Amino acid sequence: MKLQRNGRSKALAIGAMALVSSLSLAACGSDDNNTTASTGSSGSSAAPAIDCGPKQAPLVSAGSTAQGNAIDILKNNFGAACKDTTINYGGGGSGAGVQQFNQGKIQFAGSDSALKPAEVDASKAVCTGGQGINLPVVAGLISIVYNVEGVDNLVLDGATTAKIFDSQITKWNDPAIAALNPGAKLPDADIQAFHRTDDSGTTENLTKYFAKTSGGAWSYPASKAWAGKGGQGASGSAGVSAQVKQVKNSISYAELSFAQTNNLKSAAINTGAAKPVEATAVNAANTFAKAQIAGTGSDLALTLDYATKDEGSYPIVLVTYEIVCDKGNKADTLDALKAFLGYSISDAGQKAIGDAGYVPLPKELTSKVTAAVKALA
Repeated sequence: MKLQRNGRSKALAIGAMALVSSLSLAACGSDDNNTTASTGSSGSSAAPAIDCGPKQAPLVSAGSTAQGNAIDILKNNFGAACKDTTINYGGGGSGAGVQQFNQGKIQFAGSDSALKPAEVDASKAVCTGGQGINLPVVAGLISIVYNVEGVDNLVLDGATTAKIFDSQITKWNDPAIAALNPGAKLPDADIQAFHRTDDSGTTENLTKYFAKTSGGAWSYPASKAWAGKGGQGASGSAGVSAQVKQVKNSISYAELSFAQTNNLKSAAINTGAAKPVEATAVNAANTFAKAQIAGTGSDLALTLDYATKDEGSYPIVLVTYEIVCDKGNKADTLDALKAFLGYSISDAGQKAIGDAGYVPLPKELTSKVTAAVKALA
């Protein structure tokens, strides 16, 4: 099922960009957690409200480090309003999060790739009468971050980037890089590539991009586990970002929020469009506006076009799914789960993480996620 129907893709693209620039954040606070929490001074309109629900047991979750910065923001805002509800989120990567979810150790998992059929089957053991579903909540883009002496506006494409991360291209002044960067003063220096050591949905999305755009240069299947030759590893998005910041002539991949936090440069991507596409939230929003829903029922897994050549559409995107049970959630955390996810997907929640380098999802999609959250049982 397509997110855009009957020629509505242009409207969705405009709506996605509008979300990036114009949504307003709720600044909520209340000690009464059995009612809606909101703030607003006399003579001004109230901020969007957070429905805290009743006091419940702590909500425990883990998984994707790509959404780590976003979850911190959402937790802080939600906690300020809903003081009786505790949200705990541990990283560890998408693979670890899904594993813990299917072991019944956490109430939801963050994963940058949708559940595979075998993982859905495994979830039925902990989702009594139901199964795990994918709810897209945190969207972002994967920046190709670099630290190259004398280079401020690097341009790369799928094939060249794949070869760099597979040690097929080992010098910054390689002819393939030079061809994409006429006039740039590329150093005669070895490339130090960093990749994720943990099972990572970010890695899987990057390698899906390679599979679609490298013309066979990337010979491995898309996977959460790193398969390329050479390079050095680091744990989590924060780990690879820190390495690039410290090591000259290095390159890696991380979500835009981590690039911004570490003041790292991001390569523009030559997609075949008229000009290279910069790694910006607006350009990623153009790609998300044309996403398709691949899941059925309340499962809202998406199909993303990593090979897009549309003008102003950044191709290396990812969406973090909150993996939850559609039925069979624990009664002592169900209301807290629905309240937190409901805020996270709201206009206010999406605006809050958009300000930190993430990409607010199109309104048509957030409406579907909101309905799915309300139906959790």
